[in-house]
Amino acid sequence: MAGRFLNLFKPVARAIPEIKAPERRVRFNEKIFWTAIVLIIFLVMSEVPLFGVEKTALGELAALRIIFASSRGSLMELGIGPIVTAGLILQLLVGSAMIQCDMSRPEDRSLFTTASKVFSIILTGVQASAYIIGGMYGSLPGTIAVIVFLQLIAAGIIVLLMDELVQKGWGFGSGISLFIMAGVAQQIFWQSFSPAPAVGESGSYGFFIKLAQVLATGEPAASLWLRTPQNPSLLGLIATVGAFLIIIYMEGVRVELPLSYAGYRGYRSRYPIKLLYVSNLPVIFASALFANVYFFSQIFWSTSGAPRPGQNFWLDLLGQFAPVLDEAGTITRYDPVGGLVYFVTAPQSFINVMDAPGRAFVYLGILVAFCVVFSLTWLEVGGLGPSTVAKQLVDSGMQIPGYRRSGKAVELLLKRYIPAVTVVGGVVVGMVAGVSDFFGVFGSGMGILLSVGIIYQYYELLMRERAAEMYPAFRRIFGE
Repeated sequence: MAGRFLNLFKPVARAIPEIKAPERRVRFNEKIFWTAIVLIIFLVMSEVPLFGVEKTALGELAALRIIFASSRGSLMELGIGPIVTAGLILQLLVGSAMIQCDMSRPEDRSLFTTASKVFSIILTGVQASAYIIGGMYGSLPGTIAVIVFLQLIAAGIIVLLMDELVQKGWGFGSGISLFIMAGVAQQIFWQSFSPAPAVGESGSYGFFIKLAQVLATGEPAASLWLRTPQNPSLLGLIATVGAFLIIIYMEGVRVELPLSYAGYRGYRSRYPIKLLYVSNLPVIFASALFANVYFFSQIFWSTSGAPRPGQNFWLDLLGQFAPVLDEAGTITRYDPVGGLVYFVTAPQSFINVMDAPGRAFVYLGILVAFCVVFSLTWLEVGGLGPSTVAKQLVDSGMQIPGYRRSGKAVELLLKRYIPAVTVVGGVVVGMVAGVSDFFGVFGSGMGILLSVGIIYQYYELLMRERAAEMYPAFRRIFGE
């Protein structure tokens, strides 16, 4: 039975907007259609400015905006941040047994989904209020502030429903993954081909545009090697290609355990335990945690009158910020210069790493540690632990050759591999995401790591769906 906490959401379940799961099998081309529609709506919302807010409004979470499919000053201002944060909170509560939830029961799964929606909407309202009250859009009149708040709430609900539409079988994969992949691809494209800096920002010319300018004006080519405030770098381009190749290779690294079917003698199979066993979820959770530290520390700092270091001990401990001015002397953003937020924000170029190597190593250590913690937590929360996998294998009539057909024997064997691979995978993804940022990769290290994993998942999903469409007998194999 569902725990008391989840039962609290029964009365509101009918009031929360919901996308109905398809009552028929959705064809391959129809899934392509709905996935494309969701993606187009997301991209349009990313370009539609918030009514009452100028495009020169200060942009928050600059280093982590890509991960959360957020677009400054647009309807996608908050992106998928509230959804990811709500999911993170509930998953950790379930994983720590603070709330009771049996994901094998449809009723519990339904209540968990309702709770996630409620938390997402609440967090959307909290973050929208914090943006307005904290002065992130400057000083807004009361009516305009209410209109901006309602726009952000409506946009948050639309994003929630689009994610649910894709997840419930009308599209491919999940809306969150789709939005992250689109955001990263968009950012890499602009960092490569942007004809001018973004409006109101000290943005970057695209690398290839800057390369053309250098060749046309005869500037020293050495100026392209390292990233400057105005231009992406050749080092970043090389690091981007290298990061893609490394992550693609890691996706294929696995340990394969031999399996045999008890009911069919001589029929053998293998159970793959991938190096990235829990996929890219630890990086998403770590990003959500770092983003919220960044977000709330700047809110507290700005609402406290932007105090100088030494005036408030607790604010100094949480985060200190300094304004960054453009050539006209206008403040374009605030960068962290001290406190916890300083150490959970990635240095975005090799020059920054050389200027503050201590910060870089502390950031990398924190990132790797949290990736390992979230990887181990997700084993049980996501049903990927040795005991769960062993039960699934035995129930499906499979066994390890040379071992008794018993869940305990299979579990003991899986315990030799799964926890170790999970820890190693957490360390690897943390290192790749962190070190990639040190070299100024396009789209951020976390963004590339997530996008490659998502593309790989979509490739496998599309191939499976296409095979099931062409050969209906495969549906029984795929569990459809």
